[in-house]
Amino acid sequence: MTIKIKYSVSITICLFFVLLGYCQTDSLKQSDSLNTSLLKEYDNKLKLIEQQRIRDSIKKSELELQLSQLKTTDNLKKEELQNQLQEISNKEKKRIAEKKAKIDSLRVSAKSFHVIGFFNDTLFPIYNKLGSFTAHDRALAISKRIKKLKNDYSFSYKTLKVVEAESTFDIVYGESIIMSISENDALWNNTSKKNLAEKYCKIVTDAVLKYKQETNLTTLLKEISLALLVLTILIILLYFVGKLFKWTKDIIKTQEGKRINGLKIRDYTLLDSSKQVVFFTSLNTILKWIIIIILIYIALPIIFGFFPWTQTFAQTLFGYIFNPLKKIGSGLWNYLPNLFTIIVIFFVFRYALKGIHFLKNEIEQGKLHLSGFYPDWANPTFQIIRVILYAFMFVLIFPYLPGSDSPIFQGVSVFLGFLFTFGSAGSLSNIMAGIILTYMRLFKIGDRVKIGDVVGDVIEKSLLVTRVRTIKNEIISIPNSTVMSSHTTNYSNEAEMGSGLIIHSTITIGYDIPWKDIHQALVNAAGRTDLLLKNPKPFVLQTSLDDFYISYQINAYTKDANKQATIYSQLHQNIQDCCNEVGIEILSPHYRAARDGNMITIPAKYLNKDYKVPSFNIKIDKEEKK
Repeated sequence: MTIKIKYSVSITICLFFVLLGYCQTDSLKQSDSLNTSLLKEYDNKLKLIEQQRIRDSIKKSELELQLSQLKTTDNLKKEELQNQLQEISNKEKKRIAEKKAKIDSLRVSAKSFHVIGFFNDTLFPIYNKLGSFTAHDRALAISKRIKKLKNDYSFSYKTLKVVEAESTFDIVYGESIIMSISENDALWNNTSKKNLAEKYCKIVTDAVLKYKQETNLTTLLKEISLALLVLTILIILLYFVGKLFKWTKDIIKTQEGKRINGLKIRDYTLLDSSKQVVFFTSLNTILKWIIIIILIYIALPIIFGFFPWTQTFAQTLFGYIFNPLKKIGSGLWNYLPNLFTIIVIFFVFRYALKGIHFLKNEIEQGKLHLSGFYPDWANPTFQIIRVILYAFMFVLIFPYLPGSDSPIFQGVSVFLGFLFTFGSAGSLSNIMAGIILTYMRLFKIGDRVKIGDVVGDVIEKSLLVTRVRTIKNEIISIPNSTVMSSHTTNYSNEAEMGSGLIIHSTITIGYDIPWKDIHQALVNAAGRTDLLLKNPKPFVLQTSLDDFYISYQINAYTKDANKQATIYSQLHQNIQDCCNEVGIEILSPHYRAARDGNMITIPAKYLNKDYKVPSFNIKIDKEEKK
């Protein structure tokens, strides 16, 4: 286990070094982010100003020479020369002011080239060119000259000196010039040439002395010892982390079939005990490696921080963690006012919905009555109001969401809007139909209805579909738009609210059976049927007089519209029994008769008492028989 940990640590450290090597960029090689056109314009103007400065300087020297050669009695000439010198001095002040104003305008967009120290740290910036050297070239040259100073074992605080030249202040090491501070350098740093030269001289001196102090043998041994100590602690921690997670892995395996019995959702086994053990062991391994990486990530910056050459690495590594956390913390702090606004809006709408929900329950339970508002409207009305309020709440909250004004956020919002609009065109028609059906009160849950060719009981009403259970226990889903476009019959409405639903059935009987007998038999059959009402009384209608039979329709009232199949079945049974009891055959006669006049179909009770049936008469044509 120890070998594996050491191997992992070695690989991880190597990877960190490689990645950091790629991540580190020489600040001297950074691109000049100054606006090219502005820089070019500035350089051209600087050349003109410098040329004028040289001419003025030459002229100033000539005037001063002439002034020194004048006789004390030549006052007029002396005054003239002094006026010319004052004029040159005023032009000099004006020139410096123009340069400063130009530099101030460029300062916002300017990015300097840094002079790099011994440990890849930044000593000071260079903004402008000097002579034929660009800012980049100057920074490189100054960095090289400073790094050569480490070889001077006699270097001290007094080694570097600031010397004034004709137009610059130079930082001098022996006979060599480390760097020159021009007027432009001073203007870029908002100070004088002398002060800037002294400041940079001290920075360079401190950097050289720090390097010598950090790289002596005693310091290096101390730093190496501390690094080894941290590495040892890291290895020990990694060893115990490995032991700990090996122990937890063994514990997980021993709990299979005991505490780990699988994961079930109702009757479906999502994970059995063995798969659940695999899941927990995998999670255990992932957690182990997360902790190992965190420990290594914390240890490496500490180790890098001991050595001056790698302190930049340490700062970079810590920056990867702390900079995002700092930004997150700052962002959260700045977002607190918007967050409080969102919370206030949310709670206002939440308690408004609670109040509306209370009113809905009161109306549903019949405790609160509103004129023209039915109790079954309460829930759908509440659902509509809730959707509207949630949408309005989102509209109010949207401007306070982080990134709501960004083009990406707006683009996503528009895209989702398009998806909702084009993807829900059919759904919207069903929703509108569902709302209309709710307030039309065509039917309610439990009603026996006929929608198109579908007959059954309503078991569900939603904004999208209406579900009907047929007498064969089939559940049929009908889109609300289809319901709106179809003929709908509600059998339960009149059965519950009025005198009852009329059940009717038709039989056909021949003309030879008296209609009064048929009427009585059908009424008796309706009276024997359990779910038919005795009051209002059943009644019979003769619906047609056909060629060979009469159509008799029995009509009876019922309050049980949902049991029509049972009622019709029992009624038909009773009709058969009642007709059989009085000798009525349920027939629909169809005659094929060759009448000879001896019989008529009129019932006997309608004939005269002295009516005699004619004898049977058949005439045979003998010639045709032959």
